[in-house]
Amino acid sequence: MVWWSWMIMGAVLLGAELFAVDAQFYLVFLGLSAAIVGLLSLFGVVMPDWAQWMVFAILSLTSFFTFRKTLYEKIRGGAVGFNETISGQTVKIPSDLAPGNDARIDYRGTKWTAKNVGGGTITGGSRARVVKVDGLTLHVEAE
Repeated sequence: MVWWSWMIMGAVLLGAELFAVDAQFYLVFLGLSAAIVGLLSLFGVVMPDWAQWMVFAILSLTSFFTFRKTLYEKIRGGAVGFNETISGQTVKIPSDLAPGNDARIDYRGTKWTAKNVGGGTITGGSRARVVKVDGLTLHVEAE
C-alpha cells in the first residue's frame, strides 16, 4: 500500500476512537500502528504489501498488550481518594443478627448480604465492622 493510505487509515481509526466511539483504547493502537507503517514507507523503507500488513499486525498487538491497560487506567482511572477495599469499614445492621446468620443491608447505595462471622449476636441498629468481602457478601463482626 502507498504510505498515504496507511496515514489515512491511521487518522480514521484514531478519529473513530477519539470522537465517535468509546472503544476503551482499542482503536488507538491500531491507528498509531497504521501511522507508523505509513511513516516507514514515507521515509523509504520498502516492503511488499504482505510485510506491511505483518508489521501493522505485530505493532498493533504488541502495543495493545503492552500499553493499553496502563494507559486506560491513567486516563480513565478511578476517583481520587477512592478506597477499593471496604474491609475495616463499618456498616449498620438493621435487625438482630445471630452468629452464622445472614441479613440484607444497604451499604453505599447497594443491597448487600451481611454474614455474622463473629462469636456474638449483633444488635439491630448497631454498627458492625467488615472483616472480609466475598462477592456481594460482607463478612461482619460486632464492633
